[in-house]
Amino acid sequence: MAKEHIMNTYQRFDVIFEKGSGARVYDTQGKEYIDFVSGIAVNTLGHAHPAITKTLTEQSQKLMHVSNSYWTPSQLKLAEKLAQYSNHDQVFFCNSGTEAIEVSLKLARKYGKIMGKKDKTEIIYMNNSFHGRTMGALAVTGQSKYQKDFMPLVPDTTPVQFNDIQDLQNAISNKTCAVILEPIQGEGGIIEADIEFLKETRKLCKKFHALLIFDEVQCGIGRLGTLFAYQSYGIIPDVICMAKGLGGGFPMGACLATKEAASVFVPGDHGNTFGGNPLACSVGLTILEELMEHHVLDNVNLSSQYLVKKLNILKQKYPIIKNIQGKGLLLGMKIEGDPKVIIHRCFEKGLLLVSAGQDIIRILPPLNIKKEDIDAMLTILNSVLEEL
Repeated sequence: MAKEHIMNTYQRFDVIFEKGSGARVYDTQGKEYIDFVSGIAVNTLGHAHPAITKTLTEQSQKLMHVSNSYWTPSQLKLAEKLAQYSNHDQVFFCNSGTEAIEVSLKLARKYGKIMGKKDKTEIIYMNNSFHGRTMGALAVTGQSKYQKDFMPLVPDTTPVQFNDIQDLQNAISNKTCAVILEPIQGEGGIIEADIEFLKETRKLCKKFHALLIFDEVQCGIGRLGTLFAYQSYGIIPDVICMAKGLGGGFPMGACLATKEAASVFVPGDHGNTFGGNPLACSVGLTILEELMEHHVLDNVNLSSQYLVKKLNILKQKYPIIKNIQGKGLLLGMKIEGDPKVIIHRCFEKGLLLVSAGQDIIRILPPLNIKKEDIDAMLTILNSVLEEL
């Protein structure tokens, strides 16, 4: 029935989930799974967190949608909090990561024109990156497998090698209006940006009056142990794209920018119907409150240290594990061979994992993960590796 009525765009496991609690989910047969996918870095506080369900229930009984022709309290409060916790000033609310990227690209193009150059339209992006599947985001996604069937793409986009300062120096010019990158490439294989590369990128963007855009859709909202990913590196971008964890499972995205960058937009330049609706913004506020006021970020850092230590013990034990990489609770286990074999065997034993790149198993638990859940995950992973 599912295959008959749903478009064939995902490779799905043969399971139907119907409920969850914390880091556990349950299928329609009652089988329990430990969830170290978190909806691909979405379920910030796990499943059915009481603060989120309370917010959804209360707000849905008051106001769900009025359109962006009007102000609502939760939208104003969330915008204020995002500015307060960052080095940025103004936000555009949307519904997903790829939407946030589209906002940033339009902002960059107009910024280039405001700078007084009609040909200042080039956007530089990184090889191996992933920014989304809509046409603008796809044009700055550095993986041909996603692009090849949808040519021609949006023009004036230029790829450079990630972490290659010389390549970026050769590419950037007065025609460049923006450089976009992920501080940690997620879909590309949990590859972290070198700090010197980030510093030089920031320097070059200032020199050529181009916007520096950080795609924090997967690595932001606490996943690295700081609220925003850029805060883990001390490099301040002009624009931040976020989604996933900001809604904790509710569709939510945002593009946050400095006043200098954001000020180029005027009414009509961009918009959407549902972005910043009262329900989404109320959930976003609850997520920020839990992260900033209930020691969740401390838990990210402590859990990361514990998890990395235990994964490195497995690495010493099993030669198939080549490396443990990443930061915070955005971790990758580099495997010799196809990681999907391990992922499927873990699934059969009740552990959810997801791949990245060609040979990486992504490890993405909820940010409030408990030690006993980490230990349970490690027990299953060890048993699978033992059987290989």
